[in-house]
Amino acid sequence: MAEVSLTGVTKRFGGATALDDLSLTVGDGELVVLLGPTGAGKTTALRVVAGLERPEAGTVSIGGRPVTDVPPAGRDVAFVFQQFSLYPHLTVYDNLAFPLRSPMRREPEAAIRLRVERIAALLRIDHKLGNRATRLSGGEMQRVAIGRALVRRPAVYLMDEPLSALDAKLRSELRLELKRIKDEMGATILYVTHDQIEAMTLATRIGVLDRGRLVQVGTPREVYERPCSVHVAARLGTPAINLIPAGVLPAPAAPPGTHTIGARTEHLRLGAAGPNGRPALIHRVEHLGDQSHLHVEVGGHTLVVLADAHAPLKAGDRVVVELTDPVCFDADGVRIDVPPGPAAAAAAMMGSMRP
Repeated sequence: MAEVSLTGVTKRFGGATALDDLSLTVGDGELVVLLGPTGAGKTTALRVVAGLERPEAGTVSIGGRPVTDVPPAGRDVAFVFQQFSLYPHLTVYDNLAFPLRSPMRREPEAAIRLRVERIAALLRIDHKLGNRATRLSGGEMQRVAIGRALVRRPAVYLMDEPLSALDAKLRSELRLELKRIKDEMGATILYVTHDQIEAMTLATRIGVLDRGRLVQVGTPREVYERPCSVHVAARLGTPAINLIPAGVLPAPAAPPGTHTIGARTEHLRLGAAGPNGRPALIHRVEHLGDQSHLHVEVGGHTLVVLADAHAPLKAGDRVVVELTDPVCFDADGVRIDVPPGPAAAAAAMMGSMRP
């Protein structure tokens, strides 16, 4: 495996800028997810790393070697596309073996068989090796497509929304499989998706793209809890973060200049009438088994609040909502750090006084 670095990469298509001064390093053995909506530049970033697109500015390095001018075949990368792209007339075994039989990388058949059988067992499709690709389920076809990349043992794996064509159950299963495979193989993976659940569950780090610009990079927890902007905050979380004008709910810790308050569902709670709460009207209750989501109206704004699944609440009930952990943004949508509470400040001070 190898490190991948993009430095100051800019890519345009006509008058449209797909990547704008993109700089990102994927460490050896990391799984970095590029997250963003359609048109954010995610796939273009993969294609630049693969050599399928040439940037107008910037450099690409793989394993410390500049590859900006190296053709795709010389970059030692494997690409997993959104669609399965299998050879329908070949068996699963021959689809997996195909990259190892190419003139550039041809290996002895005995070595090919060992490699194919190992990867098939890793992906749990070893019992399907004799089947033609047309006799597989969607999940099995995607496993074969991923396996065809894994048999190569390239320096870098590039994955372009490989799970988006699958149903929810298969996506959930294959997310776990990919995480397991990455951990077992120590693979370096650059993965792109618009699905924030994939990003949160798979990534070592997440890079959030907005119209070709990389606006934040961090661990899933960092990006979720400390988003740098309203745009980033809205990309992660199900349901989406509540964004309300300052003053709708009491937020004593909000610093000067706060224009918008972000409130995750778990940071809103039902409380008693008092200075920290606001009356709310329940419009709808979503029962999710282990919890409920309350859609409530507070001061003319609709919020989603996390509630106990067994709370006897229904549409039309009136409750009191309190905010426990606000994320504050200024008028430009940039996060403002909230000062720590007295307990956190005291703990930080004690920590700084230790020898």
